[in-house]
Amino acid sequence: MIHQILKDKPTKLFIVLAGFFITNALVAEFIGGKIFSLEKTLGFEPITFTLLGEQGLSFNLTAGVLLWPVVFIMTDIINEYYGMRGVRFLSYLTVGLISFSFLAAYGAIHLTPAPWWVGVNSNVGIPDTQVAYAQIFGQGMWIIVGSIVAFLVGQVLDVFIFHKIKLLTGEKKIWLRATGSTLISQLIDSFIVIFIAFKIGQGWSFPKVFAIALVGYSYKFLVALLITPVIYWIHALIESYLGKELANDMKASALHSS
Repeated sequence: MIHQILKDKPTKLFIVLAGFFITNALVAEFIGGKIFSLEKTLGFEPITFTLLGEQGLSFNLTAGVLLWPVVFIMTDIINEYYGMRGVRFLSYLTVGLISFSFLAAYGAIHLTPAPWWVGVNSNVGIPDTQVAYAQIFGQGMWIIVGSIVAFLVGQVLDVFIFHKIKLLTGEKKIWLRATGSTLISQLIDSFIVIFIAFKIGQGWSFPKVFAIALVGYSYKFLVALLITPVIYWIHALIESYLGKELANDMKASALHSS
């Protein structure tokens, strides 16, 4: 049975794409606890600006943004060849796996640590390894809820917009359906996660929520434009692997799936 599955190119391709999709979404959630300075990472002093009355803003971003572009690409590629049902299935599965992962991390944090392990890293400036472990792997409830809801809403919206654009343009203008769907869905995603995590969770003002969300979205907007050539490259690789006839059959079938 397994030999038949692995010999079937569409099935094997779906497994590979799904693996990249789920892995990047999961890892992005866990590394997202770190906030980094985009400007200093690129080697120059932070730019400070005011937006919607919020002063002293700069491009301080969650480390998760490094991997979300891969999820954007996988979403559009899977939608192209496996349709809305394929993306929805993986999105729901990923939400379940992310939720399970957070529960597993919560359980691990609350295990009673071995006494010797607590101070095992004191020689490198970490006096309490348990506290460090909890800070790295533990995230606030509202941040978890916000990220999961934003991911699911963003994915459903991305799939819908991608499908509608493709119905209008057919096989032409890959850039329009891929980049357009990402730009719109990520605008909503950016506001949902900040609203739930910090407006509901911490009582931020609406101007601050909108300002921080727009800063994050501006980065996503730029990245979505820059990765457009990558989407064409992956399309070429897939069509070379599947063969043009099979690839066209899959895309035609995906277009009419719901």
